[in-house]
Amino acid sequence: MARSRVLVVDDDPKTVASLRLYLEHAGFEVLVAIDGRQALARARATPAPDLIVLDLMLPLVDGLTVCRTLRGESDVPIIMLTARTTEEDRLEGLDLGADDYVPKPFSPRELVARVRAVLRRSPAGAASGPPIKAGRLTIDPARREVKVGAKAVELTPREFRLLETLARAPGRAFTREELVERAFGPDYDALDRTIDAHVMNLRRKIEHDPTEPVYIQTVFGVGYRFAGRRGAS
Repeated sequence: MARSRVLVVDDDPKTVASLRLYLEHAGFEVLVAIDGRQALARARATPAPDLIVLDLMLPLVDGLTVCRTLRGESDVPIIMLTARTTEEDRLEGLDLGADDYVPKPFSPRELVARVRAVLRRSPAGAASGPPIKAGRLTIDPARREVKVGAKAVELTPREFRLLETLARAPGRAFTREELVERAFGPDYDALDRTIDAHVMNLRRKIEHDPTEPVYIQTVFGVGYRFAGRRGAS
């Protein structure tokens, strides 16, 4: 069985050496990049990495730009690694499509566990099914595509999983905790505000008027529900 490839992007040699040691010991094939340009080149190479551990403070091209660029090209899972630990920093990274956020200093063993967890819930292993239609909205799990009318909508992998989770159970009110577990996995550590940020972004992308949402509605005191009727026109 082929080993999963992890691309480690960090300009600190000690961090790279430590991560390589632990990841290889855990059975992963490790690739390395020391700046943002190298990261983009190696992420686009064939065979591509199965997951990227990405530091934010990089020379030449910063980690946020790398994340934003790759999210426009692929669904490769990304774990951000950074000494910037404020809630705003974390939300910015997650909004760009990162799958997890690990603050420095960190435990290499914990990071290996997070790599395994993110790979388990990556899009490659996600369930598919027939397209879900509600009003002018179409969600195609097999193609991982979303359209409003004939217009394609660009979603991050996390936004897609959240929307699909809600749309598969129209009318059901989900708590934020349920959405985290069902859409992102039980070992994902999310703040309530993180879910709210994803919902806000989704509404901006799929709703005609985000202030009067038709599809993703707030259930006060609980969380959110998908209100569009499946199969409606």
